[in-house]
Amino acid sequence: MSENLDLVRSIYADWERGDFSKVEWADPELSFVFADGPLPGEWRGVGVAVTIWSNFLATMNDYRAEIEALRDMEDGRVLVLVRGHGRGRTSGAAVDDRSANIFEVRGRKVVKLTIYAGRDRALADLGLEE
Repeated sequence: MSENLDLVRSIYADWERGDFSKVEWADPELSFVFADGPLPGEWRGVGVAVTIWSNFLATMNDYRAEIEALRDMEDGRVLVLVRGHGRGRTSGAAVDDRSANIFEVRGRKVVKLTIYAGRDRALADLGLEE
């Protein structure tokens, strides 16, 4: 298993428990991207990423993100097929989504994290099929 896969697995070990508080895995100048979904855009810096993600988590109860599949892309990127689940804070509605994240790793730090609301675009961006 590559060091990059080990790093991403360690990140998800916390996220699977609903703990999104640690950021030591991220480069201080992290590029944080929502490729699609309701708030597409790109932001730079760990502090900004924490704020944006905290705003999302504030709309949820007990949100967790679990790995369904991992793929080392051998160019410093790791594709993660994700299952996210929790409950809407206001509505109480169950959330069960299948999305994708691409982590770009250099020097044992994530320099870019791209979050996709759906998997198709992530796979297309990597030239892959599910």
